[in-house]
Amino acid sequence: MLDDQNVIKQRDPQDALGVAANQWQQLEQQYSLNIQPTPVDNIVFAGMGGSALAAMLSMTWPSYSVPFEICRNYEIPAYVGPHTLFVASSYSGNTEETLAAMEQAAQQKAGIVTIASGGKLIDIAKDKGYPFEQLPGGTQPRFAVLYSLKAYVTVLEKAGLVVTETAEQTLHNAAQFLKMAGQAWLASVPTANNLAKQIAQELMGKTVIIYSGPKFFPAAYKWKININENAKNLAWCNQYSEFNHNEFIGWASHPVQKPFAVVEIRSNLEYPRIQKRFEVSERLLSGKRPKPLVVTPAGDTLLEQLLWSLLLGDFVSLYLAILNGVNPTPVDLVEKLKVALNE
Repeated sequence: MLDDQNVIKQRDPQDALGVAANQWQQLEQQYSLNIQPTPVDNIVFAGMGGSALAAMLSMTWPSYSVPFEICRNYEIPAYVGPHTLFVASSYSGNTEETLAAMEQAAQQKAGIVTIASGGKLIDIAKDKGYPFEQLPGGTQPRFAVLYSLKAYVTVLEKAGLVVTETAEQTLHNAAQFLKMAGQAWLASVPTANNLAKQIAQELMGKTVIIYSGPKFFPAAYKWKININENAKNLAWCNQYSEFNHNEFIGWASHPVQKPFAVVEIRSNLEYPRIQKRFEVSERLLSGKRPKPLVVTPAGDTLLEQLLWSLLLGDFVSLYLAILNGVNPTPVDLVEKLKVALNE
């Protein structure tokens, strides 16, 4: 089925596969932001779903020299204050949790920057004089994560929290690497030579669980998001070594035949003890859970491996959607939820 181009076109009418393949271009997007570096004691990033994923990625690369927290809530941490860099990010610009969090940040006199494609966030930023970066519109938030990452890294650059030349060049190199990597997973590449199609076939009909180490947890979380939203398929994720302190035991009992598929993202750049935990856990859980599909990220740098893992998961989820017989682009149930919440 996955090699039948007519089936792919019928089930992916908005060409989500093409959008995925072109995501590398988002890392080349240029933003103009006018803020002056000021002393920052901490950074709080408010966002939900795909809009928060750029912040998760930033914890792996470029990482931080000051305390950092992601706020996925209506309420913000009590410590937010005048020396907080508060970033409110929503692709639509209308995410109610993020809008509520930004209002509180203003009350606590934080330094506010907004990232959005439009909506209320941009309107408020213009009205209040907050610095903002406007993302290109017209796509689903989960397909705009690299726009958000580039925009957020630009915020960090302008705030004097990363070295501009190094970050810009690293993102450019990663974009070119990602462009080449994605060629191996295009719809035109047959299943026999296409890792994304092969993994999707293994996941079909099952609840998917994705595990990773802490550095690659943003990729595991993106796999979860995409399998949920693109394939309309239940999935969850966790990371080592937290997994070994609770969920590990959950695999030890019934049912014997578990309707799950396990994917593990194992990078040689994770802490050595994390790598050993993967190996020991697989041995101890042999026969108690499905044998994991081990994904070994390609790339010479941490960012390259992270983005490679992200993009592979995008393609896997889209091929799983096609196998599930669903259009990967719309998220109708989310739209119904928004309407119902406002009734």
